[in-house]
Amino acid sequence: MKRLILLLLVPVVFLLIFSSCFSEEKFENTKKGNFEALWKIIDERYCFFDYKGVDWLEVRERYSPRITEDLTNDAFFDILAEMLAELRDGHVNLIASHNISRYWVWEADSVKDNFDAKIQKEYLKTDYLIAGSLKYKVLEDSIGYVYYESFSNGFSEANLDHVIYRLYRCKGIIIDVRDNGGGLLSNVEKLASRFFDEKTLVGYIIHKTGKGHNDFSSPYKRYIESSYRIRYPRKVAVLTNRKCYSATNDFVNAMGYSPNVTIIGDKTGGGSGLPFSSELPNGWSVRFSASPMLNAEKEHTEFGIDPDIKVDMTGTDMIKSVDTIIEAARKYLLENQ
Repeated sequence: MKRLILLLLVPVVFLLIFSSCFSEEKFENTKKGNFEALWKIIDERYCFFDYKGVDWLEVRERYSPRITEDLTNDAFFDILAEMLAELRDGHVNLIASHNISRYWVWEADSVKDNFDAKIQKEYLKTDYLIAGSLKYKVLEDSIGYVYYESFSNGFSEANLDHVIYRLYRCKGIIIDVRDNGGGLLSNVEKLASRFFDEKTLVGYIIHKTGKGHNDFSSPYKRYIESSYRIRYPRKVAVLTNRKCYSATNDFVNAMGYSPNVTIIGDKTGGGSGLPFSSELPNGWSVRFSASPMLNAEKEHTEFGIDPDIKVDMTGTDMIKSVDTIIEAARKYLLENQ
């Protein structure tokens, strides 16, 4: 119970410290005032300027002349969204009542989707089980298969007990998180804890302590605890593609530190900054990465995590309704029991 309280308090403390570091400067509710407010919020609070090599002052100088008071709301929104896209960050959104900006280049740049829901149905068929938000079954070669669609969707410890218990005698387990866009970090820790035999350092988190681009706290260690409930003891393959983002990126990072886990598929989509939100004078809000999450080597994973075994789905296999990545994982697990 004490650990749970601590885990809940840490993000709250970060937010309190983060909020208290910045004075609320007043800007007029004009096009120019809202532009300046947005630029200032990002300038003082965004966390990846140096890592991404973004000259935010130069960005301001390019976009400021485009802001005039006769712009329509749509045109004004589009210019601000274009400016935010300079950050190349899927956690950055401008949110208005009529639209939400988003940065999807990380997904559009992917040559292959490396996931096909129709082909996946050939593996799940109709007799799969559902525990909370986890779909699972035992494949024909005694390999367990678990698909988790979103870390925003919940599951209980009892759900996990049933999944692990039913797959316990399998020769290996596939955990498929392809196309999982992220969600709650608490679900990351809950799921990952079933595949660690001891408390393991998996990364660090730092937060802004001032207005400067490099004003950060000392790194705070992040661990995955080993669950005291039933855990899976054999080899595990985690399947990834470029649509593994945010909390899913964090899950892949964490699972990579389990000695029994191998990451198979494509590079993840990234997104390693904890998001924070602030409001503009006109009522629009901006969401942005505020606290970098690093791996255990104190390296950024903002642009994604490479798999241990790179596999792409092939056109030949897809025509035959075969998932190349699932098949590669099955082969690996059977050969490495």
